[in-house]
Amino acid sequence: MLIEQPPVVLRWLYPGALWRMNEKEKSVYLTFDDGPIPDITPWVLDLLDKYQIKATFFMVGDNVRKHPEEFQMVVERGHRIGNHTFNHIRGFEFRSKSYLANTDKANEYLKTDLFRPPHGHMRWSQYFTLKQKYRIVMWDLVTRDYSKKLNGPQVLQNVKRYVRNGSIITFHDSLKSEKNMKYALPRAIEWLKEQGYTFKVFD
Repeated sequence: MLIEQPPVVLRWLYPGALWRMNEKEKSVYLTFDDGPIPDITPWVLDLLDKYQIKATFFMVGDNVRKHPEEFQMVVERGHRIGNHTFNHIRGFEFRSKSYLANTDKANEYLKTDLFRPPHGHMRWSQYFTLKQKYRIVMWDLVTRDYSKKLNGPQVLQNVKRYVRNGSIITFHDSLKSEKNMKYALPRAIEWLKEQGYTFKVFD
């Protein structure tokens, strides 16, 4: 639970960051981290098109550099883009100057006002600098589709167990998440629609 749905104490670490949206509205915000990746990101886009859903993709700058066609596909299909640093680096492991420079390098490609820190953490100095330029988007529900300890049905169960009004849901369009994500995502969308949830993106 500490991973799938961060506790209130953890959310207090980054005041002003978005963890959950309107609690009174039966809506969710689908987000995808770590792309774009050939074959995987286009598969996600086709699925979202099928259900007429828009989502937010927090992209690694170096992946955008290597896969510009996939990046352009996301943009052209009307989805939101977020910064996920250039090299998917951990904030605690880098001095603020280096971390911020890495984020700036990514934004040369991404040109966005949204940011999500890889692994969900950063130094306070990094956070307070970044929030002057970006809306910091965390999550209310991380599916753990990347986990080698979970299978697709277990990832789907995480969605069913922890989703609630205003949840920001995190999947990953990455190689290590591919199998679990491709099983869980379409089934999660179907289930969420059956429960009456609508899908939104950040303004």
